[in-house]
Parts: sequence; structure tokens; C-alpha cells
Amino acid sequence: MSIFATQPIRVLLVDDHRCVLWGLAKLIESARPQLELVDVATCHSEALAAMQKHRPHVVLLDLDLGGESGFDLVPQLASQAAVLILTGLRDPATQERAVVAGARGVIYKTEPAELILKAIGRVHAGEPWLDRSAMGRVLQTLSRRQGTQSEAPPHAALTAAERKVVAAVVRQKSAPNKVIAAALHLSEHTLRNHLSSIYGKLGINKRVDLVLHAMEHQLAQPSAVLDQDRPARVPRDAVDGQLGVASQVQF
Repeated sequence: MSIFATQPIRVLLVDDHRCVLWGLAKLIESARPQLELVDVATCHSEALAAMQKHRPHVVLLDLDLGGESGFDLVPQLASQAAVLILTGLRDPATQERAVVAGARGVIYKTEPAELILKAIGRVHAGEPWLDRSAMGRVLQTLSRRQGTQSEAPPHAALTAAERKVVAAVVRQKSAPNKVIAAALHLSEHTLRNHLSSIYGKLGINKRVDLVLHAMEHQLAQPSAVLDQDRPARVPRDAVDGQLGVASQVQF
């Protein structure tokens, strides 16, 4: 098929229902050698770990992952692979929100198997997979946001989960990752994934810079987790005074 590359398209499946994963896995395996199933995941931490380990080309992602939202995963996954949302929700706003967050397309679970395989090939080729009405809404939304996004500070792109990590790092700036991860009820691996994403969004590469940025923009305040557009700033000299000796910060 012309939509597939000469090399197998590496696919990661993310869904919290084991029976759905089993069916999707069989579908992907039926399309060999054009498609290759690299792994399956049922939650955020498993999905991020699989991304780091297997580097898939396409992620087939369900938005409802039990107690977790697939929407929070989209920006992180989309920075490394083409994300195709597989959902049972026929809500136009769902398609718009997912694509604006970085997904390359949305397909419904009720679609024929052949169409799901075709959608995987299309998004891997760089094409969107949306119906015309959804595409129109997405373009309108992107157009409206274009001006405001260009003026938004880098930390406006942080997810709620990432802001909690930032706050924990500032509160325990001299603590090792193991302690911070335990305080957040996360694995060290998941914490490292969050930090990697945060560093990329803020354009930094070490924790001391993260602490400086967080304190300058008051990201460690409780309200900062809820209010992503808070413009309040504090002078840099005040930040340096609060931070103390930079050598106390874990790297």
C-alpha cells in the first residue's frame, strides 16, 4: 500500500482496557510487515516509558485511561511521534481539543478495522486524519490562538501534572529525585520523564535553572497549578535572595 513506508511503521497502543488492547494488537499484527507493534500501555507512566524505550512512529491513544486523562499525554507524545486518537466519544469539541494539543488525527472505535489501519498510515505520512467539519473548527481555533500563543510565556505550555512537579522541586530543591518522586507518588522514571518535558518547554537543562524560573514566575505557589496564565513576576534579585546558594539545588 502506498501510504506505508518501506520500513515498518512502529506502533504503540495506549488504552486502559485489556480486551481493547488485545483486539488492537491483533489488528496491528495482521498488517505485518507494513506495521509493527512495539508495545502496549494502560496508563501515563507505562506510555511514557514505552516511548523512551521503543521510539514508535505512531501512538494510538485512548483519551479515557481510567483515572487519568489521555489529553495530558498528547503534548508529550506528539513531540516524539504521530498521535492518533482512538475514541468512542463523538464530541466535536473532543476532536478540536485533541488536535490543538498536538494529535494528528481522531478516529472512532466503531470504524472498520481497514479504516483504522489506513488512518495509521496517513498520520505517519504527515497527513491529518479528520473529517471536514472538524478540520474547519481546528483551523479557526488555531487562527484565534495564534496571536496570544506567540505572546505567552514558556511556562504557559506546562500541564497541570508538570506544574505539580515544578512546585515539588522548588519545595525540596536540595532533595534527590527519589525523595521528590515519593512525595508525588510517582516512580523515579516517571519523574525524570516529566522533568525532561519541562526542561524542553522552558528551554533549560538543569534543576537550578528550573528553580530560578519557577520562583521568578511564582510557579511554586498553589494557585499557579490552577492558573496557567498568571502574569505576576518577582524581581530576579529577590529570587536570588530566596534561593540562597545555588549549590544546594540537586542537578
